[in-house]
Amino acid sequence: MELTGNPPNAEYRRFESNREYELVIDELLPTTQQFIRIFDKTLSRAYNTAARIEQLRQFLLGHRANRLMIVLHDTRPLTFECPRLLDLARTFSHACTIRETLRGAKHVSDPFVVFDASHYVHRFHYDHMRAAEGRHDAAGAQQLIDRYAEIQECSGPPLPANVTGL
Repeated sequence: MELTGNPPNAEYRRFESNREYELVIDELLPTTQQFIRIFDKTLSRAYNTAARIEQLRQFLLGHRANRLMIVLHDTRPLTFECPRLLDLARTFSHACTIRETLRGAKHVSDPFVVFDASHYVHRFHYDHMRAAEGRHDAAGAQQLIDRYAEIQECSGPPLPANVTGL
């Protein structure tokens, strides 16, 4: 990994592989202490694997203040492609929110996941696999946290956690 020098221990690297994108997420999930913020067009099927769901479950069990926040352009595929995630969201409805963007945010096309306030993985466009990973990069993570807040403001309310709502 190349060092950016901003902050001194920050690490930043680019890659172009969906497999690597998913591996980075799986590597960073267990290191997360409080917040996971996910923005995407829709979620990949990796969010339905037993291993990823267990990582998310352990994260949510780690502390009652832990939060998993997801904003998607399209939540409809979750019913068929990520039923395990929906079960997790129902079980941890106090700590897990899933929202869908409204018209004002549908143009946003760069998915990302921010882990706490210092690690992230960021795809530059959801139609392409060019991506970047940042570790110990508080400045880069803060930019994505601010972007997430803007996207969340242009999203509908959290989806209901009941069976008919999701």
